[in-house]
Amino acid sequence: MTKLSRLIVLVEGQTEENFVNNVLAPYLYARGYASVSASLLGNARQRGRRGGIRSWESTRKDILNHLKQDREIFVTTLVDYYGLRQNWPGRAKAPRLAFPDRAASIEQNILNDISRELGGSFDPRRFVPYIVMHEFEGLLFSDAERLARSMARPDLSSEFQAIRDDFTTPEQINDSPRCAPSKRILTRNKGYQKPLHGVLAAQAIGFDTIRNECPLFSNWIAELEQRAV
Repeated sequence: MTKLSRLIVLVEGQTEENFVNNVLAPYLYARGYASVSASLLGNARQRGRRGGIRSWESTRKDILNHLKQDREIFVTTLVDYYGLRQNWPGRAKAPRLAFPDRAASIEQNILNDISRELGGSFDPRRFVPYIVMHEFEGLLFSDAERLARSMARPDLSSEFQAIRDDFTTPEQINDSPRCAPSKRILTRNKGYQKPLHGVLAAQAIGFDTIRNECPLFSNWIAELEQRAV
C-alpha cells in the first residue's frame, strides 16, 4: 500500500501557523497529503513568547531534529526575508543579488548546509526551504479589494491597490522598517491583527490568485505538490 506524504512546516509565529493549518493544509490535503502541520520554531509557546526570526544555529537544530526523528516526513520552512538574521546562510550577500535570486540563494545555501550535516544518505527532496519575500503580508496584496474587505475596511481598497501597482509583484513590496507590507497596512489600519486578519485575507483571496500574482510563492507550492504521493 502506498504511503501518503506527510509534511511539517516550520514557522516563526502565530500568523504563519494559522495560515498553514487553515489555508495551506486543506489545499495540500486535496492534492494527496496525509498530514500537514505547523511547528513553531524553538518551541515558542514554552518560551512564553511567539514570533520573531531566530538565529540560524537555533533554527538549524530544529530542522535537523525533525528530519532525523522521522525519516519519512517532508520538512519545509515558512519564514520572512524581512528581519531574517544576517547569520542565516546566504543572507548577508542576498541584497547584492537581483531580486528574483535573493530568496533562491538563501534557500539553496540552507539546503546545502542541512545536506552537509546529514551526510550522503540524506535525500534532499525531503527538505524544501522557503523564504517569503519580503514577508507574509506581501502575499495579501495579491488582491487589494479582498485584503481591505477581510478587515472590514473596504474604504482602504484603493490605497492598497495603489501600493500594489507600484511593484511588478506583491513579493517586491519592500522590507524597510517603514515600508514593509505589514507596516503599510498598520499605517492605514491601526486595528489590523496579523494572526486574525492575515489568515482571513488569505482565505478570501484564495490560492489561485496568490499563485498568479506571486511567482516565488507559486514555485514553493509547486515543489510541495511534487512531493505528494
